[in-house]
Amino acid sequence: MGRGRQKAKQTKVARKLKYYSPETDYEALERELAGGTQTDLADRYDIPPATDEDDDD
Repeated sequence: MGRGRQKAKQTKVARKLKYYSPETDYEALERELAGGTQTDLADRYDIPPATDEDDDD
């Protein structure tokens, strides 16, 4: 028992996610589609460069 309340909450959350539409940042989208390189994206999001740990000769 108690499944009804849990299912109702899951349905509420799913419906909220389905119909949620955040404001779109068209300028950021334009910059991204304008040809930003992988290096630019890595710098923007502070992503460390990929390293291959298997080649430790």
